[in-house]
Amino acid sequence: MRKNFTLVSENKQRDRVLDAVKHEIRKYLRRERKRDVPAGSDHWEFDCRFGLTQESAETVPLDALIDKVGSAAAEGADTFYVEILARPAVKAVHERKNAADMDDAQEPEQAL
Repeated sequence: MRKNFTLVSENKQRDRVLDAVKHEIRKYLRRERKRDVPAGSDHWEFDCRFGLTQESAETVPLDALIDKVGSAAAEGADTFYVEILARPAVKAVHERKNAADMDDAQEPEQAL
């Protein structure tokens, strides 16, 4: 998703438009997470950029994206740019190893 959002609408209050923008971003993320992950990958990761214009957009973490949208609206910005690109990823080795260790530790207990 690469999109310029506008918070100004003739027929809607600014807060309602802001809520609709946040909803659209969350809906896009839900839809992308439901897609099938390619072979060799575990999950989807998202590369996000945010800025008042496309040229000034900076990389932000996914969990800070909605906060950036809210803070830009609070500062009085009428438009802003959001870019979210999904990419397949594999969980880090230590995360998978810890999960496997916990599974192995639980198996003998279940046998008793």
